[in-house]
Amino acid sequence: MADHAPGPAWRSWLPRTLFARVTLIIVVGLAIAQVLAFASIQYERSLALRALMMTGVELDIASSVAILNRLPADERAAWLERLERPNYRFALTGQVEGAAPQTTQLREFADAIVRALRPFKVTQLAQLASARETVMIRVRLDDGSDLFVRARRVPMPVSGWVMWALLLQLVVLAACAWLAVRLVTRPLADLAAAADQLGPDLRGVTLHDGGPTEVARASQAFNAMQRRIAIYMDERVEILAAISHDLQTPITRMRLRTDLMEGHAERDKLRHDLDAMQRLVREGLTYARSLHGEAEASRRLDVGALLDSLVGDYQDTGQNVRIEGEAGAPVMTRPYALRRILANLIDNALKFGGDALVRVRLSDQRLVIAVMDRGPGIPPDQLEAVFKPFYRVENSRNRSTGGTGLGLAIAHQLAMTIGAELSLHNRPEGGLEARLVLPSA
Repeated sequence: MADHAPGPAWRSWLPRTLFARVTLIIVVGLAIAQVLAFASIQYERSLALRALMMTGVELDIASSVAILNRLPADERAAWLERLERPNYRFALTGQVEGAAPQTTQLREFADAIVRALRPFKVTQLAQLASARETVMIRVRLDDGSDLFVRARRVPMPVSGWVMWALLLQLVVLAACAWLAVRLVTRPLADLAAAADQLGPDLRGVTLHDGGPTEVARASQAFNAMQRRIAIYMDERVEILAAISHDLQTPITRMRLRTDLMEGHAERDKLRHDLDAMQRLVREGLTYARSLHGEAEASRRLDVGALLDSLVGDYQDTGQNVRIEGEAGAPVMTRPYALRRILANLIDNALKFGGDALVRVRLSDQRLVIAVMDRGPGIPPDQLEAVFKPFYRVENSRNRSTGGTGLGLAIAHQLAMTIGAELSLHNRPEGGLEARLVLPSA
C-alpha cells in the first residue's frame, strides 16, 4: 500500500477533534465578520466626517480670518481667543517650519482650507512635526500683516464602550457557536464511544434515543444494529455447539470400531485422526465462545500471583517455563480470560520452541507481559495473519507439531475482550515474542 503524502504544514496547527475544528471555524468566521463590519462602519463614518469637515471647518476658519482682517490691527489680539476652537486657533506672530503634509487626508484637509481662504494669500503651509494631523498656515491680510492659523484634523472619534460592546457581542456569538457545535458533535462522540465499547463480548452501551430527530434516528439504528449482531452471534454459537454435540456421537462410534480392528498400524492412524477431529471441534467451539464473549466480570487481580501459579503448574509437569520481572500493582481484568490467554501463549511457545520465558515489566503505567521462545519465528508479513482462525505458517512451523491454528486466534479474541493488546514480534536473537499489554489499574 502506498504511503499517504504529508499534508500542508499548517494542518499540524489545527485541533484534532471535529468539535474543536468546527468551533474554531465558526468563531474565527464571526470574528472576521465583526472586524469587516466594524471597518466598514468606521470607513463610512470617516467619509461622512471628512465631508462634514470639508464643508464646515474650513468655512469657519475663513470666516474668522475675514473678521480679523476687518478689525484694526491693535484690536486683533483681543479677538484671538474668542475665535479659536478645539481644532484650530490663530496667532499674530510665529513661524511655519516643516515639510508639506504627508498623508492624503491631511493634504485634502489643508487644500480645503486654502481654497476657503481665498482671496487671502497663503504664503506658507507645513505640517507640524510636533503634532500629528496638524498644519500651520501663514495668511497675508489686506494690510500686509501676517496671520498664523494652526488647524488640526480631527479623526473619527470612537467611544470606548463601542469596542467593549463588540467584544461582548463576539463572546456571546462564540458561546452560541460552542453550544450549537456541541449539540451537533456530542452525539457523534457518544456514537464513537459506544462503538469502541462494542467489543467481542457484544455488551455495548445502549445509546439514549432522545434529542433531535436525526440524532434519535441514528441512536435507534445503532441500538438495533447491536441487537442484531448479538442475535447473529448467539445463533452462530448455538449452531457450532449443536454441530459439536452431534459430531460426538459418530466420533465415539468410530472409536469403538477402531477397537475391533485387527491391524495395529491402521488402528493407530485412525485413532490419531479421530483425536485430531475431536480436538478441532472442541477448539472451534472454544473460539466461537471467545468471540462471543464470556459472562465473566472484571475485578482487581494480582497478576504476579496468577503468573506464579500458572508457571508453577507447567514446572510441576516438567516443562521448561521461567518467569522474570514483577507485575507490581493489581489491575482490573477478567482473571479466567487472562489465564486462558497466557496458557495459549505459553503452550504455543513450548510447542514450537521447546521452552518459554515469561517476562513482566511496567511501561508508561501499563503492564506488559511478554512470552518468548527460541523457535523458528514467523515471517514478518504473516505476523498479523496468524491471528486468523485455522491459519498456519507452513514455512516456519511444521504441521508435525500438531494443533488446529486456533490457539493464537482464541488468545487474540480474548485479549480484545479484556481490553488488552496482543502483538507478535520476531526476536533479534531468534524466536518469537508474544507481547500482551494490559490497561493500567
